Amino acid sequence: MTALQKIAEIEAEMARTQKNKATNAHLGLLKAKLAKLRATIVSEGTRGSGGGGGQQGFEVSKTGDARVGLIGFPSVGKSTLLNKMTGSSSEVASYEFTTLTCVPGVFNYKGAKIQLLDLPGIIEGAKDGKGRGKQVISVAYSCSLILIVLDVMKPILHKRKIEYELEGFGIRLNKSPPNILFKKREKGGIALNMAPGCELQDCDEDSIMQVLKEYRISNAQVSIRCNATMDDIIDTLEGNRKYCPAIYVMNKIDQITIEELDIIAEVPHHVPICAHHEWNLDGLVEMMWRYMSLLRIYTKPRGQIPDYTAPVILPAEKNKIEDFCLRIHKSLLGQFKVALVWGMSVQHARLRRFCFRTF
Repeated sequence: MTALQKIAEIEAEMARTQKNKATNAHLGLLKAKLAKLRATIVSEGTRGSGGGGGQQGFEVSKTGDARVGLIGFPSVGKSTLLNKMTGSSSEVASYEFTTLTCVPGVFNYKGAKIQLLDLPGIIEGAKDGKGRGKQVISVAYSCSLILIVLDVMKPILHKRKIEYELEGFGIRLNKSPPNILFKKREKGGIALNMAPGCELQDCDEDSIMQVLKEYRISNAQVSIRCNATMDDIIDTLEGNRKYCPAIYVMNKIDQITIEELDIIAEVPHHVPICAHHEWNLDGLVEMMWRYMSLLRIYTKPRGQIPDYTAPVILPAEKNKIEDFCLRIHKSLLGQFKVALVWGMSVQHARLRRFCFRTF
């Protein structure tokens, strides 16, 4: 029996099982088995996206300061959006699957170079290998932001289907990693600790112990510091989840009324556009900038004014002087002594070594 057949059997059993306290342990065990099977598919998809016969077009070199992937069903306007934003020449036509490879483009915004990737349209079952789904979603693993392009005429249906495919491949959209500490040890058994005020929402300690047993973990420390679900526990054990911001791009708004546009406005993390007429592309780019959380650092040569034309771009989580030095050149770190940090966002302008709050 193949991994896909086993996945289908487990999903069918989960659908038949009623959800209550008595079945929490059984459902948790099924989720653990499902995650292990899907992990094998994820690893195969990641290896397949690197190169070799049949995978050409997906091995695009990462350039610029950030990478953004366009994901959506066929004929939703991804290629048109890429062409309008970057000036690239991704083929556009009225039939499905016009784009068969990964087409890159680059645009500049606030001193940063943003690489935009037009990926082939995905179909249902992409996470299980249908079409070129594994290669498409594997490229999404390397992106700092995902744009889910939706046809405004049927956005909710497509949104749920794409979320299901990405979730099945281990990509968590607009979520933060659960505050759970997991550390293996050589002996001592399982030490499970709950922080005060935290609760287990759809599981209990016994079901967690069974899941650990399924992963063949007999000695470990598990500290739960949030209101955790069984999915959070399994994601922590797997350790290979991608937590990525996402924007839902509602394209083709020229085909709907103002009243329908007001209804679509209820969808979180969305931005309405019309790529063909270039409506609200500026709003999309501004929202992309906020979701990517990039920092602009301007350098001041000794005896000169700061250079405001060429900032150094860093992700918000890499906010140390050490990261800044490595971004310029690794040899700079060995020569570094002190740095003077100044600007409107700096709480205390002073000499510091390596670490500071903001630029």
